[in-house]
Amino acid sequence: MQAFAYKNEWVYASSDSLNDNEPMALSQAIMTALIEDDMSGYELAQSFDSSLGLFWRASHQQIYQELKKLSEQQLLNKREVSQSGKPNKIVYGLTLLGREALQEWVYKESKVQEAKDDLLVKLYNLDASNVSHMITELEGRRENIMQRLYLYERIRRRHYADPDSLPIRRQGVYLALLGGIRNGEQYLGWCDEALKQLASIDSD
Repeated sequence: MQAFAYKNEWVYASSDSLNDNEPMALSQAIMTALIEDDMSGYELAQSFDSSLGLFWRASHQQIYQELKKLSEQQLLNKREVSQSGKPNKIVYGLTLLGREALQEWVYKESKVQEAKDDLLVKLYNLDASNVSHMITELEGRRENIMQRLYLYERIRRRHYADPDSLPIRRQGVYLALLGGIRNGEQYLGWCDEALKQLASIDSD
């Protein structure tokens, strides 16, 4: 998978079958990661760990389970590769059937997954006794989003400074990164507005 920092970085979802109606399943993320490079389960898990993980999370166990399922469905092939001084590793690659299934998925309607954020529910419980706590939580959120935006911008400047010159597929990755940047900027603006509002309550 070509992605934000260089390659093999992407977003991923919970493990479901390829034909489910979820916006994106882990199966599609794994298959996308294998479009250009064959990888072992460990390499896939490491690439997911180092990815931005904007929208979904997956554990190493989920990744290995999905690899097994996709292999059984003949969407992936696997081969044993010898390593000097190390145990042999199993490397996975996309089959023709897998590429066709992935291409079919691309043409399906995309659906936005509704966000679930306990902080928003907590705000429904705002009262004079917990304003200070909510300010602290929001300040933490703001710091996290600032760190994320810093990472996104560093990646954009290093690898996507001239998106028009990129190959088509990399331009798609750039647009995904840009979406993450814009969403982060919007969330940062909301944090600032919320903190200002809470500060005015706390000072009363």
